[in-house]
Amino acid sequence: MHDDDADLRRILRETRSIAAVGVSLNELRPSFFVARYLALKGYRMIPVNPGYAGRAGFGATVLASLSEIDSGPVDMVDIFRRSDQAGAVVDEALETLLDKGLRTIWMQIGVEDAQAAARAEAKGVAVVMNRCPKIEYQRLFGELRMGGFNTGVIGSKRPPLRQRWSGAAAAWAHEDGAAPRGLSAGRRPGRVRGAGPA
Repeated sequence: MHDDDADLRRILRETRSIAAVGVSLNELRPSFFVARYLALKGYRMIPVNPGYAGRAGFGATVLASLSEIDSGPVDMVDIFRRSDQAGAVVDEALETLLDKGLRTIWMQIGVEDAQAAARAEAKGVAVVMNRCPKIEYQRLFGELRMGGFNTGVIGSKRPPLRQRWSGAAAAWAHEDGAAPRGLSAGRRPGRVRGAGPA
């Protein structure tokens, strides 16, 4: 199983296309957020969910099963199914996608199947379990640090600060509801000289 940072970083860098099994088109579902984020990061998403088959999603037509994928490459299968359903998805992927370039089986947070993972690894396919590629991408490539999270990744290069000053007024508001001087109009704070009235 691949769960150290170097392996995860390599998988996310080398992957170009992802079949997302069980992804939802409901914008309130976590799987929708994950697939949309990965599509925005440049991954080609192949949505697979029989409940949405034939509908458009993430720049493609939703398929009913992995066996309907007629052209590759398909680098990764991302599983949004319960653990007791993951084995069948892994077996279908191994049966239909090895000749289309399948390199990774990724099981989402809370999804684990050690026997299915062993079957995939025996065929030379990397397996990641109980992790989210969106979260790992953000953690490993610096996006979570911008939100103040300790990612456990040490680096000397700080990500660019993309803070909207108008949003800073709300974030830095005093307990009485008043924004600090200079921020109430959404302006970037300047140098404060003296102790004049607010």
